[in-house]
Amino acid sequence: MTAARSPARSKPRADSSTPARPARAVRESRQRILSAIREAAIEEFSLHGLKGTSTQAIAERAGLTKPQLHYYITGKEELYNELLDSVMMAWKIEFAPPGLTEPADILAHYIRQKLDHAFDQPTVSRIFTREILDGGHNLGRYWPNARVWIQKEVSIINGWIARGLMRPMNAHLLLMHIWAMTQHHADFALQVREICGTERDPDPLDREAVARDLIPFVLRGCGLLPP
Repeated sequence: MTAARSPARSKPRADSSTPARPARAVRESRQRILSAIREAAIEEFSLHGLKGTSTQAIAERAGLTKPQLHYYITGKEELYNELLDSVMMAWKIEFAPPGLTEPADILAHYIRQKLDHAFDQPTVSRIFTREILDGGHNLGRYWPNARVWIQKEVSIINGWIARGLMRPMNAHLLLMHIWAMTQHHADFALQVREICGTERDPDPLDREAVARDLIPFVLRGCGLLPP
């Protein structure tokens, strides 16, 4: 007597209405969402600082619900510190890049880089400025490294002075004057527009015009001829 054969178990059919998304599409979707969150965080932090920004505001600006936002981030502090990192890294530009040897060329390049950052990333710059105005409590871990790479720039400038290539001055103050004059166009863009704008030119924030005036101004103050 042969044993009765159990009926063959049929394989479950995939639901054709919900096909599996390719891994690449999932990665791209995630990247778009993370980018939207970052841009929303930049806007909110630049306007309200860390204390004044809520995750609800970031979520709404990014087009997400608050639970959706927290699927991608643990909290606003994580985003804030990431943005501060990006500011400090962007400002850590190479002071004397290969190919430039003359003080005038190096300073002109440095000023141009600082201007480009101010014009290209004004809201990111304002996050740093607002943090300073709020007491700089979240910058403690940045200062040691910042002092190291700023000292390298100061040493280069002092070397030029010692060799008689530019007039004697306080190198730290020179760098801070450059930061103030370049970053002004990010932090005080509204003031620039209101004071300098006209009916014919309502937006006077023209980086080329600023560079044409600012670079010779700084170099001549250092006793250097503009390149």
